[in-house]
Amino acid sequence: MPDTTAAMNRPHLWRPGRSLPPLLLLHGTGDDEHGLVPLGEDLAPRSALLSPRGTVLEGTMPRFFRRLQEGVFDEDDLRERADELADFITTAGNTYGLQPGSLVAVGFSNGANMAAALLLLHPELLAGAVLIACVPPLTKPPAADLTGRRVLISAGLQDPMARPEQTQLLTAQLRARGADVDLLTHHGGHQVEPAHLPAIRKFLRPAN
Repeated sequence: MPDTTAAMNRPHLWRPGRSLPPLLLLHGTGDDEHGLVPLGEDLAPRSALLSPRGTVLEGTMPRFFRRLQEGVFDEDDLRERADELADFITTAGNTYGLQPGSLVAVGFSNGANMAAALLLLHPELLAGAVLIACVPPLTKPPAADLTGRRVLISAGLQDPMARPEQTQLLTAQLRARGADVDLLTHHGGHQVEPAHLPAIRKFLRPAN
């Protein structure tokens, strides 16, 4: 069984909410559990927010998993860290009273890559995801069943770290596993695109 005490010792922020879906906020390299909170509050003001910190350090910069160099992931470490994060999400969900499988991940860059990895490795944890500036996290992704999972990808056509062909590959991988994927592109680079925020808000709005 997971060590619940160790899981909850992970640095994180929790803000209760009154509307669905609750959001899992996954920050980019060099940020922490506070970094995406303003974005989460803007996108879904009434939703609960669960924002863990990446526990890998690259120099002094927190990340969710190691990379061997820019654009080359340590996939063994990625799988291990995804398992650790899954344990945290399960334990935090029990602690804070979240319905299992109700979280929608909102991730940027390294956090978006981890969110995509969670979809592929632990699909039962998430109802869906918003992936901002994301690439395929695994060279050989497992045959996960993502039926019923909704995913929105926001990608920059001039992004040197998440190139358009990588975004297209990730989109195809998720759709092949049953996910309902919307792909939005903009003409900028590695960024949260303000013009995409209304579509993301609509994507996160409760159906009822």
